[in-house]
Amino acid sequence: MPDLDPLSDTFAADPYPTYAALRALDRPEHSHVTGMVMLARYGDVSAIATNAAMVRSLEGHESKADALARQEAMNWDGMPYHERFVQFSLLDSDGDIHRRLRKLVFGKFTARALDPLEGMVRAYVDGLLDDFVCAGPIDFIAQFAAHVPGHVIGHLLGAPAEDAPQLRQWSEEVVQFFDVDRTEQKKTLAEIATRDFHDYLLALKAEREATPRDDLISGLIEDEREGRLQGDEFISTCMLILMAGHGSTIDVLGSSLHTLLKSPGAMAELRGDPALLPNAIQEMFRYESPLPFFHRHALEDVELRGHHFPAGTTFGLLYGAANRDPEAFNEPDTFDIRRSPNRHLAFGQGAHLCLGNHLARLNMKVIYEQLFARTSEINLAGDVPYKPGLSVRGPKVLPVVLEAV
Repeated sequence: MPDLDPLSDTFAADPYPTYAALRALDRPEHSHVTGMVMLARYGDVSAIATNAAMVRSLEGHESKADALARQEAMNWDGMPYHERFVQFSLLDSDGDIHRRLRKLVFGKFTARALDPLEGMVRAYVDGLLDDFVCAGPIDFIAQFAAHVPGHVIGHLLGAPAEDAPQLRQWSEEVVQFFDVDRTEQKKTLAEIATRDFHDYLLALKAEREATPRDDLISGLIEDEREGRLQGDEFISTCMLILMAGHGSTIDVLGSSLHTLLKSPGAMAELRGDPALLPNAIQEMFRYESPLPFFHRHALEDVELRGHHFPAGTTFGLLYGAANRDPEAFNEPDTFDIRRSPNRHLAFGQGAHLCLGNHLARLNMKVIYEQLFARTSEINLAGDVPYKPGLSVRGPKVLPVVLEAV
């Protein structure tokens, strides 16, 4: 098994040599770091992601004692709010429950349903750029990218725009506990953030019950009244939508601009022909997948490349590695904005295909259109360290100077 050290500076800077070494193995191997059999080849990841017997949750498939032992092994126990509203959700459910919950919100996230948002996103992005074009060096992550996704997803859900910074902070504090570094300090942070998130959503729910609006939270209140949402599902669904709408889009905005800054020819092509943007955005997600790692539990025995894995195996799906597999992509380590076809796995595959993939692409399209329209040059202004960890991929900071047209 190649050395997998996701918390190291070396892995954060460039995980792709490690991914290549994992792909080169004769068979997928168990990692003591994750406690999972790690899958790095496109074919293996796709086979497990699309197999209905490979599930996100073991709810209903294990005893209470086994469930508690697994929670303790992951340091996910003793977190009452986190256990209720994060460890169970649309993301971590399967079968009939997953289909029911997904159906309730799916219609709000289709490309057609999101079309009316484009004008709002464009106006908001322009307002941000007013402050930063010709303003000297800025951190593109903290001062620009971090503001857009939360504003947009908050608008869609029905959260006040002024609450977006707080929602982002809670989201980050909850999501950071999904990675391999689950310290007691991070555990406390995740539990407190989940509790505060819960209290906020209950208050917002009470406001919408009194005064319904044309937003997602009002629709979910109606679903709950009519029995389509049960128990904690209202809170967990709202929380998931807000959390999922933040970090990954921020990360891919940062990594994609960093990639373009290292690929001036591609940047020039996109400035000259904005029609290339939709295809380029697909390549941005493939080249630096913002959510490079998920898991599945095997409810049945399964074979991969002639190797047997018994029921009970937990697989680590390395989407970031699969998206650089030379068996699936020609010259996979080359950033190619004209790449076609581009059947990447950055949004997952199968039943858990990312619900927000159209929204993420809409945000990216509008942001790059406005960046190119408002600037003559974008120049790197310092070092770009990347976040450590296995579950996320994106820069911590991205110092740039935006020169006006």
